[in-house]
Parts: sequence; C-alpha cells; structure tokens
Amino acid sequence: MHLLVTGANGQLGQCLADRLSKQNIPHTLLSRQDADINDTVVLEKLVADKCVTAIINAAAYTAVDKAESEPELAKRVNEGGPMALAKLCSRFDIPLLHVSTDYVFDGNKQTPYVETDQTGPTGVYGQTKLNGEIAVQRHCRKHIILRTAWVFSEYGNNFLKTMLRLAKERDTLGVVGDQVGCPTYAGDIAEALISIAQQLHKAEQNKSGTKAHYGVYHYAGNEAVSWYRFAEAIFAVAQRAGILVTIPVLNEINTAAYPTPAKRPGYSVLSSAKIEADYNVRPSNWRVACERLSNGLLRKG
Repeated sequence: MHLLVTGANGQLGQCLADRLSKQNIPHTLLSRQDADINDTVVLEKLVADKCVTAIINAAAYTAVDKAESEPELAKRVNEGGPMALAKLCSRFDIPLLHVSTDYVFDGNKQTPYVETDQTGPTGVYGQTKLNGEIAVQRHCRKHIILRTAWVFSEYGNNFLKTMLRLAKERDTLGVVGDQVGCPTYAGDIAEALISIAQQLHKAEQNKSGTKAHYGVYHYAGNEAVSWYRFAEAIFAVAQRAGILVTIPVLNEINTAAYPTPAKRPGYSVLSSAKIEADYNVRPSNWRVACERLSNGLLRKG
C-alpha cells in the first residue's frame, strides 16, 4: 500500500503525516507548494512513479467567510480539485478518500444528520464542498466521501488554539451558544482514514474476506455541544494542566450578536453510526483528545 496525501500542510494533512510515519506506511505528501491538485499531468506521473494505491484528499479552501468574496478560488479548490483527483483515480482504478464538511447541510434539523439527509448549503464554502462531493461521486466509482466537523488539533488555526490564546489576553469572552455540533480531533480523523484505506486495500487484494464499502460517510465527535460548552471544556482542561491560573468569564451569546459574512449551520451534529458499522471506526472522543493534547499543545501555549 502506498498512499498519496494532498493538503499535507493543513491540520489533517499534518496529523496524517504523523500517523503514517509512526505506522511505517509508505506514503507521499503533497502540499499546495509542491503541486496544484488540478495539475493532472504532475499528479498522473506521481501516481504512476510511486505506484500509489489510494489518494486521501485533505486539500480544501476552508476560509468560510472569505469564500463569500472569493467564490472562484473556493470553486477551483473545492470543486475543480476533487474532480481532477476523481478522474485520476478512475483512470488508475484506485480509491479516492475525499474529506468534506457539515456545511453541506443547512443546520435546520434537530436530530443528528445521517448520510442520506437532504443537503442544503447556505454559503459559498458549503456549496463548493457539496459540488466537490458530487464531482467525486460522478467521476470515481471507488470513492469514500468523509464528512466531518469542528476540526481541532495541535496544528494550524482552530477554535481550541484561539480560545487558549484569548484566555491569556482577556478577562471576559463572549462565545456563541446557539450553534451546536460535534468537535472532532484531526488526529482521530487521520486514524479513521488510514484504517479505511487499509481495509479497502485488503478488500482489493481479496484478503481476510474484507469487503469494500464505498460511498458517503460521516465522522465526527461522540458528543454534541455548543461552541460555548466546548470553550468551557477547553478551559477546564487547561486549568487542570496548570496552564491557565484563572479562567476568563464566559458570556454565552447568540449568533445574531456575532454577525459573519457566511451563515453557519445552527445544528450540524453528524451521526457516525454508518462508518462504525461498515468500518468499525468509532467516533472521535474529543474530550479525551483535549486531555491528551494538554501535555503538548497546552503547555506550549
């Protein structure tokens, strides 16, 4: 097995790199600086030269608000890139594991979203990600579309790191309390993708009776919370770790009090039941992940 990972410099890409290296799984990392995922000539040569057996597409335009003013760039990365990769994988007859988002939903549901629920993005980012999903489904039979949400990690910019930084700068913080979702640790997403890739490879080799299940899957945290409750949990961990002597006073605010260019889903809880049933991949335990990061990320500030 040899995996090609795009978006290598992102949160998920770096977590994938860590885990693939630790597990001694042959892989090639591709960042935006290395090559454009729309450049099929470069990618085709890479796949052939490295004997790539599957591609994990972790590359995406993720600036949700900025996408409203940069729709063409978001479209190029989130639609054009997945389409190019899907066609490439189809030509080589290898699986494409493509990462998507909860933003493909409108957030009006009040029970966890399952894979067959009606999509309805409310902004440019969500629409381009949905169009990317459609392109993957249309052009590559062997596809896994993995929708996830509220991603955090020791890398890049994310809610957890932002809260820790602000906690050291301010005495009070207003955090949105009427948006509910499932925080998901990028390291757990990486583990899930690697496990699926391994199972698909075994299925391709007809080993151990493993069956390939292709299609759309949800993978997210095992507990739904608001951003406000997530911030509370982060600060509790930081205080236990001795990083924050005092915790800022948290004020729960409504979305209307914190207007943004792009509309956020009010409820985007994803059910991970299908992926657990088909691939024995359990949802991300984000509280455990926060505790685990406390000796690393939290101590670095």
